[in-house]
Amino acid sequence: MTEFIGDDLRGSRFERVNLSGARILASDLSGASLRGVAMTGVVMRGVELVDVDIYGEIANLTVNGVDVGPLIDAELDRRYPDRAKMRPTTAAGFRQAWDTVERLWAGTVARARRLDPDLLHESVDGEWSFVETLRHLVFATDAWVRRAILGDPAPWDPLGLPWDEMPDTAGIPRDRAARPSPDSVLELRRDRMSTVREVVDGLTDETLDGHTRPVVAPGWPPPDSFPVRECLLIVLNEEWEHRLYAERDLAALEARDS
Repeated sequence: MTEFIGDDLRGSRFERVNLSGARILASDLSGASLRGVAMTGVVMRGVELVDVDIYGEIANLTVNGVDVGPLIDAELDRRYPDRAKMRPTTAAGFRQAWDTVERLWAGTVARARRLDPDLLHESVDGEWSFVETLRHLVFATDAWVRRAILGDPAPWDPLGLPWDEMPDTAGIPRDRAARPSPDSVLELRRDRMSTVREVVDGLTDETLDGHTRPVVAPGWPPPDSFPVRECLLIVLNEEWEHRLYAERDLAALEARDS
């Protein structure tokens, strides 16, 4: 076991490092940035959390003896009344949820189109650009709808963009240097969104409760059988969260453009 005791590691970079089971004692993490980090089962005692910004998937998080997960969910539902629609339980509910996704994204795209197209390639605070966000949603649809649900072993478009921490996988494109026009990416997005529309329009409660057939070919997700419901909920979550990221960053780009 490697030990760092009394070492000055300021400015160090840890990427794809396995720190599971590590013990961090009497250490200074001020100003640290954690991104794409799995923290399931982490225990913090005697910590100072001041001016901390946390954004991610939060469940069973206890702070000073209080499970704050339900409090966070309730507050987010209050701020965004459409958010509860992203947790449908019936086929009709999934159709309503996709109606909502289409409506909200139409407004976000209209907002983006009012900006200089070059700004849609700009990163805000190291996050994906607007165009990269759209490219990632193409990948999410290809993975969980066209591959997992529809059974296409290689649905990938060259402009699809996996999440940054995903290991390189044979056959899956990952061209971060590509700079396609916003119009071309929006056209690709329309195609993928229409695929989801066809799937949810044909959904029944029986098929919703079914499982996918494993796709035995390199790619993502792995060659397993997944609940159809789970696949569609993943897509809804991706659409909801990434639109919020896009709206946040568009506000910064608007301020920059003015």
